[in-house]
This record gives sequence, structure tokens and C-alpha cells, in this order.
Amino acid sequence: MGILQGKVTVVTGAGRGIGAAAARLFAAEGAKLVLAARTRAEVEALAAELTAAGAEAVAVAADVTTAEGAQRPVAAAIETYGRLDAAFDNAGAGPVPAPLADRDESTWDEVHALNLRGTWLCLRAQLRAMAARGRGGSVVLNTGVGALVGGFGDGTQQAAKHGMTGLVKAATADYAALGIRVNAIAPGVARTSATEAFFAAGPQLAAAVARATPLGRVADPAEFAEAAAWLLSDRASYVTGVTLPVDGGLTAVRTFT
Repeated sequence: MGILQGKVTVVTGAGRGIGAAAARLFAAEGAKLVLAARTRAEVEALAAELTAAGAEAVAVAADVTTAEGAQRPVAAAIETYGRLDAAFDNAGAGPVPAPLADRDESTWDEVHALNLRGTWLCLRAQLRAMAARGRGGSVVLNTGVGALVGGFGDGTQQAAKHGMTGLVKAATADYAALGIRVNAIAPGVARTSATEAFFAAGPQLAAAVARATPLGRVADPAEFAEAAAWLLSDRASYVTGVTLPVDGGLTAVRTFT
């Protein structure tokens, strides 16, 4: 029995990177999945892969920066499986690092629309569904080490990620009495499609990240998925309101600039 056996679980931003790694791990742990992303072809291919391997998974194309798009994966979970037990709110992105004063208003708006507003819209839809059912639930947000410290190269995204940490605390205050747990993971740096532009900015950057990280390397996205799976599972039944660093010790000892 996997740690997510039978749990109906939404994963946003599931088409690639951490989201796809999480979907594969959650499926291996027995979850019944709704995979959501803007790009339909990506999540449909992943759902087909997981279904062929014996998992239960459906794909939903959704733009979570809109209320309708954020509701769509929740509706699919209820229509397909009859309920929603868990969610990994992973959809997010940021620009290539630059000093805060070099950003313009359009960048701020774009970053906050997806990372903060989109996460809030997803969380709102999920909390409403879980509260209406009255059987508790678990949600994990994907923030990043920029939610915990400064100095990671993009103040617009860090501001949004700090806001997500606030959402975790507020949701805990509002919904813990209903048995709904809300936590976040704060990943360090991994090689994914989202970070390729960062590494492409200079070949020395991967080595610099490794030197700044006590464990001495960048992460594999599956390592972040493992932490999310544990927080979503009943093994973390007394854990709520936490933003958990999954960063190789990076934020424990220094910031990376």
C-alpha cells in the first residue's frame, strides 16, 4: 500500500518538471490523479503514460490564473472520482533573475498572477470542496527557497512566494478545525525546464549553487516530490501550517547570490 493509496489528488503544473515528477511518484504511491496544466498535450501524454502503467489519472487543461481555470481540476476530481482528498499546487514560474529595480510593472503583474493569485484561486477552490464534504483533506503548495530568504535574484517572484507562505498560515488558521491540513514545500534548485534559462545564463551557475548548498549538489525534482507526498499523506497527520525547506541545507547556513 502506498502512502497516498486511494487519495484523489489534484496536481497543478503537472506537465513538466516538479509537477510531472510529483505525478509519477503520487501514482506509484497509489493516488488517483487529476493532472492539470495550461498545455493540454503535456498532461494528456502524462496521464496516458500513468494509465498504461496501471494508475488512475485524468488530464485537464486549465489556466489557474482565472477562477474558472482553478475550479476546473476540482470539478474533474469530483466528476471522475466523487471527491477531492488532496492537492499539490505546483503551478508557478518566474523570469530570468535580475535586480528588483530593473523590473517593470508588467513583470510584477505576470509573476503575481500565476504564483500568488493563481495559487490562492486553486487553494480557494480546493478548500471549498474539502470543507463541503466534511472529511478533511490535505493541500501542499510549492513555493521555493525564495519564500524564506532574500538574495535569489528576483524580488518580484520572492514577494509572491512569501505571500504563499502567508496563505499557508491563514488557511491553517481557518481550516484546521475541519481537519484540513495546509503546508508548503520550499524547494532548492533542480535542473528542470524552468531553470534551464538560469543555468544557461552562465556555466558557472550550477557549480555556484552546488558550492552554496551543504549537500554539494543541485536536486532531482523527484526529491521535492517525495517531501510533498509525505506532507499530503496521513503519515504527516499532525503537521499543518509548515513551509518545509527541501533545499539541501541551503537556507540553514547561507543565502545564495
